[in-house]
Order: sequence, then structure tokens, then C-alpha cells
Amino acid sequence: MPRSAGDCSTGSLRKSCSTVRFSDSTASGSGDPVAFLKRRIFQGAGTLLPNAYVQGFLSASLYQGPLKGICTPLFNCYACPSALFSCPIGTMQHFAATGKVPVYAAGTLAIVGASVGRMTCGTLCPFGFLQDLLFKIRTWKGRLPRWAPSLRYAALLLLVFLVPALTQVHWFSRLCPMGTASAGLPWVAMSGSIRAMIGSLFWVKIGILLLFVVFSVLLKRPFCRAVCPLGAIFSLFNRVSFLQLAWNPDTCTRCGKCQKICPVDIRPDYKPASAECLRCLDCTRCPSLKLSTVFHRDPFGEPGLAGKGRGGELSGVPSG
Repeated sequence: MPRSAGDCSTGSLRKSCSTVRFSDSTASGSGDPVAFLKRRIFQGAGTLLPNAYVQGFLSASLYQGPLKGICTPLFNCYACPSALFSCPIGTMQHFAATGKVPVYAAGTLAIVGASVGRMTCGTLCPFGFLQDLLFKIRTWKGRLPRWAPSLRYAALLLLVFLVPALTQVHWFSRLCPMGTASAGLPWVAMSGSIRAMIGSLFWVKIGILLLFVVFSVLLKRPFCRAVCPLGAIFSLFNRVSFLQLAWNPDTCTRCGKCQKICPVDIRPDYKPASAECLRCLDCTRCPSLKLSTVFHRDPFGEPGLAGKGRGGELSGVPSG
């Protein structure tokens, strides 16, 4: 028999409801302090460790050592003075512009995507971390249009592959707000010769960055959801990756609080394998949602659950 939202009559449901109530205020920036701190530690590590070349800022130099030949599965600018690794999107643009196949970069992303889906987006991405922090600013909040996530696939195909192949210009990197924040602004501040080269394109880049800063205050992760080509690649693996998000319909009360704490504003209980899901695992604080694998389709031990937790839509539940 279906249970209505807020029905906490049984013991398992009482546990589920009480847990989500404890997490409900997370949507406004508070909530479970331990879970909040753990996620911020991972995001901080994802920001600092790939950018640990402090000498770059001290001497206004760019690291060119052997690590620069490695692509991280993160959205992190190659040209940042402290960057130790390469950006996979920049690498794929380079190969597209030269008419070659980016076997190494594409293979790296495929392995990561097939293993964890978009988990690096939700737990390690530096630009995602910045957007999460900006959204904590207390003001009016809106919602991204439902059609907006399809734009990131257009950005991937046009700005990362097609346009660079036709023009030999890395247009996505030229306009990327992450590159402006972590590379463009620091280099302008450190180098007089670069300041002398500032032209109209730089101010276009500043405008794009400011636009996403404002959007990030008002909307949950607008860049990740509507523009990021790396997120577009990883989202293709969410339904088939080794790690999966499983949902237990027998204990779920349909309260919708998982959506309130979700950084991309989706209903994990409606479609756990959604391409939008960042696998940040915030929603797994509710006992009705759990991290699982493709080989363990019934992690709750409930009869008939297999398959329901991997993207099967629940009839009558709004996606919100």
C-alpha cells in the first residue's frame, strides 16, 4: 500500500522521517555539521591538492613539470599559476584543434565515469565548491529551467570539439569562468606585461565570470548543470557506472526533503540514476537512500527492489 508524504507510523518510517528532518535545514546553509564539514574537506582537498604549486604565485611562473602531462577528472585550469595538472577539457580542445583523437584524456574520463559517474563533480570539483559556497548567501533563490541541462551537451559538442576543429581556437577555454577566476585574474595581478595586453576579450571573460557568480548566489550550481562539458561527459555514465544510488520505496515517505538538500535540485527518490545527480551523497543521510553498486541491486534486502533504485521513475511523484 503506498504511503503518503509525512506518514511516519511504522518504526522504519519514523527513523527515515527523523533523519531527514535533522538534515532539512541544510538547504539554507546549516543542517548536519559533521556531514557539512566532511563534504567541505573533500571539496577543499579537490581545490588545494591539484593547485599545490605555491612557487607559481611566488615567482609568477607556470609549472611545466611531468605532472602537467596528467589530466585530473576535475574542472581545474591548466594556466592557473599553482596548477600541477592539466584540465581534461583543455586537453580535448587541443586535440580537436589539431585534428587528433584525445585517447589519453578521453580514456581517463571514461574510466572515472564508468567507476563513479559524476561523483568527482559532487565531492572534489573546485568550481563546484565555489558555487556551493556562493549559494549559501541568504537571498531570494530561484530554479533553473528544466531544459537548461541540455545546454551542457551543446557546449561540449560545439565549444570543445566542433568549433576548435574548424577554427583551431580553444574557444571554451578562452571564455571559461573557472579559467578567468583561477588564471586570468591572478596573472593580470602579477604580471605587468600581461596587464598591458588586456583587450576587449578580457572584459567579456570578466562579464561571464560575474554573470555566473550572480547566478550561483540565486541558483543551485548553474554552471555545473547548464554549461560544464566535463559534467556532460560524466553524466553519460551515471546509469551504468559501478557506483549507484539505490532507493527503498518501502520506507520512503515522499517528503521531498532529499530535493531540498540536493545541490542540483533533483529528487533522488524519483530517479536515483539521473544524469543530473552529482553523487555528493548528501541525500544518503536518509535511510531510504544508499550508495550501492551495479552488482548489488538490492542493498536494502527488500523483495522486489532490484531495478527500482537505478533510475526507475516513481509514478505520481513530481520531479520538482
